[in-house]
Amino acid sequence: MQYVSDHEVNDFLLGRSDHLHTWLGAHLIKDEAGVIVATRFTVYAPNAKEVRLISSHNNYEGWRHVLTKIHHQGVWRIIIPENLEWTTYKYEIHTHAGTVLYKADPFAFFAEERPGTASKVYDIDHYEWRDQPWFEKKQKVYQEPMLIYEVHLGSWRHKYGAFKTYNEIVDELIAYVKDQGFTHVELMPVYEYPLDASWGYQGTGYFAATSRYGVPKDLMYFIDRMHAEGIGIIMDWVLGHICKDAHGLSYFDGTPLYEFDDQHRRENVTWGTNNLDFGKGIARSFMLSALTFWMDVFHVDGYRIDAVSNLIYYLGDRSVGVNHEAINFLRQLSYHLFGKDDRVLFMAEDSTDYPQVTHPISDGGVGFNYKWNMGFMNDVLKYFKEDPLHRKYHHDKITFGLVYAFNEQFILPFSHDEVVHMKGSLVNKMPGDYFQKLAQWRLLLTLWMTHPGKKLLFMGQEFASFSEWAFESELDWHLFDYPAHQQANRFFKDLAGVYRHHDALFRDDHHPRTFQWSVVDDANQSVFAYCRESDKETLVVVLNMTPNVHQTYDIGVPYPGAYEEILNSDKTIYFGSGQYNGVPLETIAEKRQQHDQHLKVKLGPLAGLILCYQGNK
Repeated sequence: MQYVSDHEVNDFLLGRSDHLHTWLGAHLIKDEAGVIVATRFTVYAPNAKEVRLISSHNNYEGWRHVLTKIHHQGVWRIIIPENLEWTTYKYEIHTHAGTVLYKADPFAFFAEERPGTASKVYDIDHYEWRDQPWFEKKQKVYQEPMLIYEVHLGSWRHKYGAFKTYNEIVDELIAYVKDQGFTHVELMPVYEYPLDASWGYQGTGYFAATSRYGVPKDLMYFIDRMHAEGIGIIMDWVLGHICKDAHGLSYFDGTPLYEFDDQHRRENVTWGTNNLDFGKGIARSFMLSALTFWMDVFHVDGYRIDAVSNLIYYLGDRSVGVNHEAINFLRQLSYHLFGKDDRVLFMAEDSTDYPQVTHPISDGGVGFNYKWNMGFMNDVLKYFKEDPLHRKYHHDKITFGLVYAFNEQFILPFSHDEVVHMKGSLVNKMPGDYFQKLAQWRLLLTLWMTHPGKKLLFMGQEFASFSEWAFESELDWHLFDYPAHQQANRFFKDLAGVYRHHDALFRDDHHPRTFQWSVVDDANQSVFAYCRESDKETLVVVLNMTPNVHQTYDIGVPYPGAYEEILNSDKTIYFGSGQYNGVPLETIAEKRQQHDQHLKVKLGPLAGLILCYQGNK
């Protein structure tokens, strides 16, 4: 019997272990020739009276394989001198209260496909990665464009009404992502979870790539191929709460082992989950190891941490109090992940105004490097839902975001949460007829793409899908049969191209020197204009939020000379009305707004345009 050291166990208990997966769980033991000669199962269940292994190998008769307690702190182990790869198994945990629990392995690398809930023995080693060039060339994203495509793999494309596998989807997804101009793909959770309808946000296997789409090495191949094409991979990750399903981590040995002992803090009624207690070292070690595992084993480029408000405040409620243990763990996690690779993306989905979420821990911050700008998303979508005639009464919904836009390093998200539960797709939120809806969708995306902050868009919104997202079915790809949606997608691709190729829109976009209002107070006409600047160039963005056409509208600009229109959402090639500025515009030496010169610009109905200064600043 192999034993585990006191050092390993103490690190686990004290919240310092980042490699639990190397000794807990099921591991295939190989001889010097690489031949599998035995299978080792190790589990932590400190409050268990007895632990047995039930598996397809022993006909699920636990009495045949009883684990031995190899450490007094509650580590149990059995070594079976056989190659049990692909064997399904669970732990049969007998509690001192007389109950028997049947638990999947929290550290398993694979699981049987739903509706089954057993773990599977899997050889996670020896995938031959070919993405070294990606890691050699990869830059920190702060001075680079970042346009993230949020994807639910199961509903992006179907095969005969069923989910495609990692291998079946990868070629088509790569071609599409590159064609659209995205820089990263953010995968909604692909660790193991029991219920399709949870979309992965109620997980049970944080070390197992979900079997819905293939085996773990298929996902490695998927990521490897993405990296080969220059596409980064971000994992959506639920850090703070766990699924309550009987086979999962919750009440693992009959007690709230990883979660809060106190029921009030443990029970997350909104989501039907249990909150982890990061005051417990084992909870910290568990998640520290899980995120390390996905970086080391699957080569992911970063994480979007879900529901950070539920970590910052107990139960996500400011009145209940600040959860200092969880915040300190986030800092520990930040220190660890950036120590592994300082180019990692560590992003918070956070709806609070808790300060310095994206500031370094050395400056007293929480340690994320990006935060979702939920305020921008909420205010802007509320504004666009208004009838254009009434938008003058909601002018501040557009301007207010710039008050705090540089307090944190923001990502501007139009995510899956905004296109489900009867909220409507982005284009279907817009008032008016078909033409007006598409015009406002283009206008919304122009504001989003030119506003300070990196970008995230949920799948389907790039071609103005009218349907809400439904995880059971694939996207409405048939819309590409209609010219209006072909033109809508052409606009998105052109807009993405402007973003990627004009550094005024992404370089130093967390710094206020890159943004300046030109027109901020014309509420009566609902027109906005602003400059985006870098050391190399100046762009002027103008947004007409009503159907009124302005043959000439005065815009103050910072420099004298010519400004060329590089994009106009009202062009007929985008399904617009064709009101645009066809030749470079020369400044007029008369003061407008705070500038000494201005342009006379034609503004189409519900149109957004981008002008590029042609002179030498």
